[in-house]
Amino acid sequence: MFSENTPKVSKIFACSKSIALAEKIAEKYGTQLGEIKLSYYSDGEFQPSFEESIRGLRVFLIGSTFPNSDNLMELLLMIDAAKRASARHITAVIPYFGWARQDRKDKPRVPIGAKLVANLLQAAGATRIMTMDLHADQIQGFFERPVDHLFASSIFLPYLESLNLDNLCIASPDMGGSKRAYAYSKYLNCDVVICYKQRKQANIIDTMELIGDVEGKNVVLVDDMVDTAGTLVKAAQIMKERGALSVRAVATHAILSGNAYERIENSQMEELIVTDTIPLKHPSSKIKVLTCADLFAEVMHRVHENESISSKFIM
Repeated sequence: MFSENTPKVSKIFACSKSIALAEKIAEKYGTQLGEIKLSYYSDGEFQPSFEESIRGLRVFLIGSTFPNSDNLMELLLMIDAAKRASARHITAVIPYFGWARQDRKDKPRVPIGAKLVANLLQAAGATRIMTMDLHADQIQGFFERPVDHLFASSIFLPYLESLNLDNLCIASPDMGGSKRAYAYSKYLNCDVVICYKQRKQANIIDTMELIGDVEGKNVVLVDDMVDTAGTLVKAAQIMKERGALSVRAVATHAILSGNAYERIENSQMEELIVTDTIPLKHPSSKIKVLTCADLFAEVMHRVHENESISSKFIM
């Protein structure tokens, strides 16, 4: 029996740049995407409209907020439209939570962009947030709404186990990712190495040093996102120079801006394994994509049925 606070029906809608993933999620969920229409003005302004009734329902709005900012604005407008259409529960499903690298003031007179985005989502009317592998865990505390923070480890770890690599070693490309690397190593019962890097400025590495021994080992770099790929490529090069048998990387969010594709193709990495939270701009022989649709569909179902989701967390 549903309680009076639980809508008997849920519907799933997608932002325009996340339709491919949303279709997979809807299929796994056992439904089809709801109908939504985007109307455009000549100056580029746009307006979403739900083409079916959502009154009293739980709606899941799927949209990764990677740049440009139109993706975030589209999700905000959809949330506002759902609120004004009397949806009872509005869950913003954000596979990639953009602007998350701005999680603190790291120098004077800069914004905390992640907090601003959290405020915008709540002001628009989101009653629940669902996302995966936030750049900083503390971003969950920026919300006054429930946040389901999923981990791509439940996708990556079975794949890494299937490779049956001997002398496996997990590596973090920077000090900030050491907690994630240790969690992977604990599950896989293997060693950990850490890369220590200093940047001249954003996306430009000044120096990088390796803490630990990789000689004779098959190394897997673990990160939450890959942007320009400069860090991963540099780390792979150093590890091969230090005697690593092979180097591959897993990264949840494939931002892949600038010359990232070219860097990856010419790198020492065997492969880069990512999820489909962000659609690839074009295929690459070294990039393998694992879908996160099953994970999101299962958690969305459990949320709708008011069931526990703790079993879906490996880390």
